[in-house]
Amino acid sequence: MKKSRGRTGRKRRRKHFQSFMDGVNCSHKLEYIKLKKWLKDRGFEDNNLRPAEFRDTGRGLMTTKTLQVRDLIISLPEKCLLTTGTVLSSYLGEYIMKWKPPVSPLIALCTFLIAEKHAGEKSLWKPYLDVLPKTYTCPVCLEHDVVSFLPEPLRKKSQEQRTTVHELYMSSKAFFSSLQPVFAENTGTIFNYSALEWAWCTINTRTIYMKHSQRECFSLEPDVYALAPYLDLLNHSPNVQVKAAFNEQTRSYEIRTNSQCRKYEEVFICYGPHDNQRLLLEYGFVAMDNPHSSVYVSSDTLLKYFPPLDKQRNAKLSILKDHDFLQNLTFGWDGPSWRLLTALKLLSLRADEFTCWRRTLLGDVISARNEQQTLNITAKICHFLIEETQHVLLQISQLKRNKENLKKHLALVEALCLEDLRILQKSAEIVCNLNIAT
Repeated sequence: MKKSRGRTGRKRRRKHFQSFMDGVNCSHKLEYIKLKKWLKDRGFEDNNLRPAEFRDTGRGLMTTKTLQVRDLIISLPEKCLLTTGTVLSSYLGEYIMKWKPPVSPLIALCTFLIAEKHAGEKSLWKPYLDVLPKTYTCPVCLEHDVVSFLPEPLRKKSQEQRTTVHELYMSSKAFFSSLQPVFAENTGTIFNYSALEWAWCTINTRTIYMKHSQRECFSLEPDVYALAPYLDLLNHSPNVQVKAAFNEQTRSYEIRTNSQCRKYEEVFICYGPHDNQRLLLEYGFVAMDNPHSSVYVSSDTLLKYFPPLDKQRNAKLSILKDHDFLQNLTFGWDGPSWRLLTALKLLSLRADEFTCWRRTLLGDVISARNEQQTLNITAKICHFLIEETQHVLLQISQLKRNKENLKKHLALVEALCLEDLRILQKSAEIVCNLNIAT
């Protein structure tokens, strides 16, 4: 009897140890002890979540009890949230209220984060600031060498992101200067570009959506941000569902799970049904096996496979543009999208079929030849994108060997490309099967 119990005990211990293999409990670390104490002083009670380091997702939260559907994951009191209300009731409030033209809610939050980080030990928010990332991996922070490997639509958006942050910095310099009476050092050195970039990324990647009433001291941009200490350690998974909202009765921001989660596993929330390009752009990471992911086909790639001498070419392009069929043309896990096939069908219309273009946009079959040509061109585009992605992956692996400082960022783009490659290979298989069937 004893032997058997000993074996069971060993088994149980092994199982218990195994459960920590994927997530290493970090709640003993000083920064988390200080953060938990700081949150407790503000009314936060939590016994089920522990900060942990996970193999696939990095830092996150693990549960110490099994979570059932509709269980409360976390309830963070209003006092713990950092909002524009927090900023206005601080020493910065009077400067924001008298500044004309009014600053945006976003700039108010950025200013507060930079000022509090600069305050160091004196900051009331120090325990939270200490666990925030020191650097980010959003495209705005990536080196030009790394950005050049991004897929074309994402490359364009990352350039727009960079421009947005730069314009925000330039347009806020005068306001930052007005804060000089608050600081002993020059505001130019405190509120420099890299400080704003860090604050902007903190807000862009970590805030929860929380609508606040419009205040006259702010510009008309929506005031919908709240930084949520501890809660923002929860990582994203496209495969879970949660219900998240501010509870007016409890005056707390609450998240309930719509999925089960086993004891000692990482607790995930879902940031939305985003593809990997959007996740990288907005949050600086990619999710493997993301069911929402797709590979975008640019209109330039599309047109490579159609004769430039086609007399109706310009008319076809004009129709596609007017009906918004030159954007969001994709390959996904289930093959080419309906939009991509429709655009290709229209471009494949012969001169004697051209009058049927309206029926094409509605999804009608025009002719067997049109269907066949569409599939042939779809296959060619898919194989072209496979080769292009493989070439980029080769270049990334070469650069990783030569540039140690870019390794982390290159690995991120590599993960995006590998996922794209798997989607394209799956699509090629599907198109091949469709071709055989046709």
